[in-house]
Amino acid sequence: MTQQNRRTFITAALATLSAPSLLRAQNSPAVNPLVHRNVSGFMAQDWQDHFSALDRVSILCDTNSRSLHYWNPVGNDYRIYPTSVPQSNELTKRGYTSVVRKKVGPTWTPTANMRKRDPSLPAFMPAGEGNPLGTHAMYLSWPAYLIHGTHDTRKIGRQSSSGCIGLFNYMIEELFEITPVGAQVRVI
Repeated sequence: MTQQNRRTFITAALATLSAPSLLRAQNSPAVNPLVHRNVSGFMAQDWQDHFSALDRVSILCDTNSRSLHYWNPVGNDYRIYPTSVPQSNELTKRGYTSVVRKKVGPTWTPTANMRKRDPSLPAFMPAGEGNPLGTHAMYLSWPAYLIHGTHDTRKIGRQSSSGCIGLFNYMIEELFEITPVGAQVRVI
């Protein structure tokens, strides 16, 4: 089978497998066009299933589907982002919280528990290319829990964090711009 025939076969097979999900997505609220290539992994959520009111920006972090759902206060802007999620249930905090601080170019100080699990971690890391928090971070009311970017794009879609929710840097930059301090957040 030639390279072109293989590529055509794989493309057709993927299109056939994803057709039911694409149809569901077309009947749901607007889905971020950046995510359409992976739409089979995401299901649109209804904010009313998770929040009592849509009186401010609302964010749902779904650790099962490894996705983050965003609603603006009016409900006419709904976006889905692929994420990395905590490595285990023990590291996953679930419930309601809020964005209490935002930082462009975050520095990173691993927690004592993180350094206990991995003694090779540095005590501190300045902002920059090797920083695991990426280019932007939104700090939650839970200490040491953040929604942040990552320079290591292999982590997105995986259980790879020590409790945080990670996004591609260009996606956290977009989310950072449209999310004010005080936004309500739910992690499920």
